[in-house]
Amino acid sequence: MTAESSWLDALAFDQDGLIPAIAQDAQSGTVLMMAWMNAEAVAETVRTGQAVYYSRSRKRLWRKGEESGHTQTIHEIRLDCDGDVLLLSVTQHGGIACHTGREHCFFRRLDATPDGKTWQVTDPVLKDPADIYTGKKS
Repeated sequence: MTAESSWLDALAFDQDGLIPAIAQDAQSGTVLMMAWMNAEAVAETVRTGQAVYYSRSRKRLWRKGEESGHTQTIHEIRLDCDGDVLLLSVTQHGGIACHTGREHCFFRRLDATPDGKTWQVTDPVLKDPADIYTGKKS
């Protein structure tokens, strides 16, 4: 058993070989996003110090910022008590983690209204996604 496989063996991947990874801003503590990682993405993240996820829609590794330029530098990786969720402490370069052009992906809050419940958008778009995903790095 190699040293790398021993620490990777501690991770409880799901039936698809994936584990959820929550990215949290290292300075503010703001939860930026949640994505999936497979063993290769985890190992590549550890090796490079840059966030690498697994895209379920593309069925391949996704290096955060490969299209947008909004990369994430890893400061620390933590594993939860059950071994089935990762918490990444990151610096979010470019100030935008969400593909919608917002600082983070959790920009909708469930609010009570006279007619029931509704999702309220709480955070502004910082940059139009059409300007982010034109192939230019910001």
